[in-house]
Amino acid sequence: MSSLTTQRIIDNALRLGLGHTAESVTESAARADSAHMGYLDFVDHLLAEEVAVRESKRFRNALKLSGLPHHKTLDDFDYTFQPGLEPRRIRDLATLEFLSGAGNIAILGPPGVGKTHIAIGLAVAACQAGKSIYFTTLDDLVRKLKAADAANRLPRQLANLMRPSLLVIDEVGYLALDRDEANMFFQLISRRYEKGSTIITSNKHFTEWGTVLGDDVLATAILDRLLHHCDVLTINGPSYRLKDRQALVTPTEPPAS
Repeated sequence: MSSLTTQRIIDNALRLGLGHTAESVTESAARADSAHMGYLDFVDHLLAEEVAVRESKRFRNALKLSGLPHHKTLDDFDYTFQPGLEPRRIRDLATLEFLSGAGNIAILGPPGVGKTHIAIGLAVAACQAGKSIYFTTLDDLVRKLKAADAANRLPRQLANLMRPSLLVIDEVGYLALDRDEANMFFQLISRRYEKGSTIITSNKHFTEWGTVLGDDVLATAILDRLLHHCDVLTINGPSYRLKDRQALVTPTEPPAS
């Protein structure tokens, strides 16, 4: 391929916004020549690489904006430590079929059993599939909603939280809400009902949400919308965070006298 032709391809690629193609066309042409690649196969190869690079950039940028505290995947989850949790059920959720129907997922269990890991793993899978995601703890969520309300921007903030295809709200139940805070939480869940998927993790059973939210009526209204289209996972195993320090937290019998 002549230098003139190469430069013309680079210039046209840049005009079309095909940055990776412009950077790699010479190398790609050399590989295609060595592999005796046909014309259509060469074009297919160029476009596939361009798409892969763009998707990789999109995925990295989406993760940066997602609010996720880490990017652990479901492949990193240790099912042997939670034998009561069916791996097949998690794999079924990882197909992301629940997103197509704006379904929800609630993950319940005591601290340290892997609730947040599963929620984040599902969020990462959704991001890989091209879906928009956002992660927040309930405490941070309420803080942002209260600040928006004080600045007369609550409707705009709620509208922003409608944008993600998947919203993850972590740590529901760790801190009690007052009635105003619970009402803001209700407004968000109500708006996303049948419009966007939500994953919630909680250390409290649903029967305790009235106490957590400070109002049984609001708790019932939230759960009514959340659970209408919802997969509920309950994990009752031991804590990952304490598995290497169990001897320090498990009482031992005194030595025989």
